[in-house]
Amino acid sequence: MANHFLRVENLAKRYTPASPPVFEQVSFGIDKGEFVCIIGHSGCGKTTILNVLAGLESASAGNVFMDGREVSGPSLDRGVVFQGHALMPWLTVLANVAFAVKSRWPDWPKTKIEEHAKRFIEMVGLKGAEYKKPSELSGGMKQRVGIARAFSIEPKMLLLDEPFGALDALTRGVIQDELLKICAATHQTVFMITHDVDEAILLADKILLMSNGPNAHVAEIVINTMPKDRQRATMHHDPQFYRIRNYLVDFLVNRSKQIQAEGDAKSETLTVMPGLTPAEPLSAQLPADRDSTESSLVIV
Repeated sequence: MANHFLRVENLAKRYTPASPPVFEQVSFGIDKGEFVCIIGHSGCGKTTILNVLAGLESASAGNVFMDGREVSGPSLDRGVVFQGHALMPWLTVLANVAFAVKSRWPDWPKTKIEEHAKRFIEMVGLKGAEYKKPSELSGGMKQRVGIARAFSIEPKMLLLDEPFGALDALTRGVIQDELLKICAATHQTVFMITHDVDEAILLADKILLMSNGPNAHVAEIVINTMPKDRQRATMHHDPQFYRIRNYLVDFLVNRSKQIQAEGDAKSETLTVMPGLTPAEPLSAQLPADRDSTESSLVIV
């Protein structure tokens, strides 16, 4: 596998010796500054994979390396945002974020900690709410605090487990836009679980498609060929959007079941670019450092 910033090699997880693995032979790489989404049906092990990347759970087999070091436990180098905001209800917005900042830089004086925390609170659009308690915030505002807290420790990698899943569509869209702005400004490396196909197309540079569990694996890696500066309000005008979207939906509805029925977890992972038009040369579009063990396929 190429020398990616994050390398996942032959990861597997089974909960008892007698049970089939939830997933197996999961291998992929993420480059620094890349935004990667993973999609698959419930039970394929997406959250378990994220927990292994976070160091919160151990794999049954395989290895994870980040920035040249093996991941063997939790670290402030990896920030995690779950679907539940997990805020401390007795603390203000500022105190919740400052708590994380102090954990990262325990020698900083209080004024510097609060100044740093306020910068990220403003970044997620919560300036003016610094002294409110979580009980005074909407669900979307709570998730923004969680995102500000994760970004405030300036992690090398951000891990997001369906952070917008419980929000209404309008709030979700606003926070997606905020996340795009922050990632563009900080060049943050992100691994995100989502069930929302449109969200994956908006946010991700690369989308991992998991086959159904048990014995799930990364069946395909979809490269998002749409412009990096795509906007939620206008991206559906790009003909690539529907090629990519239809391809992802077809995988979730049809091909993931076929792969499970075939029971072939040893097949090569396909790298696909469904957004390409027939006029675009394949050689100009394929990533130069793609894994040599991956097959490549262009869907037009």
